[in-house]
Amino acid sequence: MDVPRQTNKRRRNLTRTLYGVGGVTVLAAITLGLSHLKPAAPSVSRSTVLVDTVKRGPMIRQVRGLGTLVPEEIRWIPAATEGRVERILIKPGTAVTADSVILELSNPELESASMDAEWQLKAAEADAANLKVKLESQLLDQKASFATVQANAKQARLQAEADTELSKNGLISDLQMKLSVSRAEESAIRQDLEQQRLEIAAESMRTELAAQNARLEQMRAQADLKHSQVRQLRVRAGIAGVLQQLPAEVGQRIAPGGTLAKVTVPGRLKAELKIAETQAKDVQIGQRASIDTRNGLAEGTVSRVDPAVLNGTVTVDVALTGPLPKGARPDLSVEGTIELERLDDVLYVGRPAFGQEQSVVGMFKLDADGVGAARVQVKLGRSSVNRVEIVDGLKSGDQVILSDTSAWDAFDRLRLN
Repeated sequence: MDVPRQTNKRRRNLTRTLYGVGGVTVLAAITLGLSHLKPAAPSVSRSTVLVDTVKRGPMIRQVRGLGTLVPEEIRWIPAATEGRVERILIKPGTAVTADSVILELSNPELESASMDAEWQLKAAEADAANLKVKLESQLLDQKASFATVQANAKQARLQAEADTELSKNGLISDLQMKLSVSRAEESAIRQDLEQQRLEIAAESMRTELAAQNARLEQMRAQADLKHSQVRQLRVRAGIAGVLQQLPAEVGQRIAPGGTLAKVTVPGRLKAELKIAETQAKDVQIGQRASIDTRNGLAEGTVSRVDPAVLNGTVTVDVALTGPLPKGARPDLSVEGTIELERLDDVLYVGRPAFGQEQSVVGMFKLDADGVGAARVQVKLGRSSVNRVEIVDGLKSGDQVILSDTSAWDAFDRLRLN
């Protein structure tokens, strides 16, 4: 026969409570532990990232920029006066000399004004010749009058001298002698006055002729200007080179100062490079440069650095010192590399895709087995086109990831597959 078991109800309730509390405690401990666990390192294919080794040795600092080849000597030919394009004699791309006529303009008003100026000049020359003859005649009359007065003064003086001698001998009266002396003095005064009048007449003649000649020269200059403008209707190259641009067309009306043509000297080219404003601060005149024309390299030196910034770039002119590669011509797109300085013994690595020079960045350094990579703080120094100086955080032989790792900013480790 079965006998019922006697159980302690209070003890059973206590046991259940203890089990419940224990379960809750264990669950909380597991949750807390899981919350402190670091996330698992993400896996990255090694073929998708760029890895480089830190080295020690010489490093050349360089900057690079795109640009074009431009002629060192350019002549823009403007229109000296208004005109209409009648004929185009030379097409762009043709070699020209200084006297080559590129095109011809027409301006009937200017040609008529040139003729008027020529006739006015001839009339002024005739007036000047007539005035000269008239003034010379007046001067001759004045000279003749002076000669007469001079002769009378001489006769009066001689008569006074003779009467003085006769008066001493008592042959004439003193009154007659004094009258002769008085007439001689009056004649001398007249002679002085006539001489002054002659000098004034000569000076007046020179002044009038000078004024007339000045007006004549003014008219001659105006006529020469008109003739020159008419001659410039036949537009010449001005220098020996190649006609590069000819924006004018037959029948087009050209205003004074308007561009008619562009002539360049093709054998003398320079490179105009656009350097980023953040990299142009160390570019100086005289630094060596290398220009890549896609058909070869040309050596040169920096000849000018534009003081202004345009669209985030600084224009740098490079004078080419070596022979030009085949195919080099104006407006050819080129790539230039400027050598800033040579660093003899520095720690360097390939330039990462992130971080600027003189800054601190986080980089993933590969473990010794090459499987894992840990984030380390690296202080960068001076930079070049594809290299950067390591100031602190890495040593020679370390391998680091240079690719953009911003997608893993939340992780301190990576796993390379």
